Amino acid sequence: MAVATTILEQLGGKRFVAMTGAKNFLAVDSGLRFRVPTSRGINCVSITLEPSDTYRLTAYRVRGTTVTKVATRDGVYCDVLAEVFTRVTGLYTRL
Repeated sequence: MAVATTILEQLGGKRFVAMTGAKNFLAVDSGLRFRVPTSRGINCVSITLEPSDTYRLTAYRVRGTTVTKVATRDGVYCDVLAEVFTRVTGLYTRL
């Protein structure tokens, strides 16, 4: 739970939620998974902490029971996590 909370804070916390419309947050093993409004065919994002102390961002398209991996970015440092999220999804995290 602590890792998921930290990831959300690094993305921008409540401002991130307000700007992107993210919802259905779920703390997974070593990360965070959530839904976003459909943008570039992406409606689900998973961010996990890797052993190298970097993040892996994976974007999915979920339609019913069909899950398609759209994009994956490995080796993302915490200070550029929001930028990478914006590049992959097209959703801005800040004004």
